Amino acid sequence: MDYLHKNAAEGRWRQMPLAEQMANIGSEVGRAAKWQGRDDKIFYGAVTRALELFDLTLEDPKWRGGRLLELGRLKEVFCDGVLDGKEYGTTLSGLENYFLPFFNLIARKYSVL
Repeated sequence: MDYLHKNAAEGRWRQMPLAEQMANIGSEVGRAAKWQGRDDKIFYGAVTRALELFDLTLEDPKWRGGRLLELGRLKEVFCDGVLDGKEYGTTLSGLENYFLPFFNLIARKYSVL
């Protein structure tokens, strides 16, 4: 399979803690939210990358203990937002709020203050 995130697929992804994985997914969700309804090519590129990162996270064996249900549901809710919230009323801009705490954790971790 050809991955868009080649380094991540080759094992780098599994070395990241959950907060870092989620922040990366959240970045793609944010890009998708920004371009939804404005530029289909950029929008679907972000959607494709986000889905790949969701799949890499779901394949990560360290989350098998109890995170898979939540991660799978989050992917489902993301897909609902991509499809204009037809099932759950999800908006991608609203879903960005879910990811904000992960950005904050990563920002604090790498802060040089």
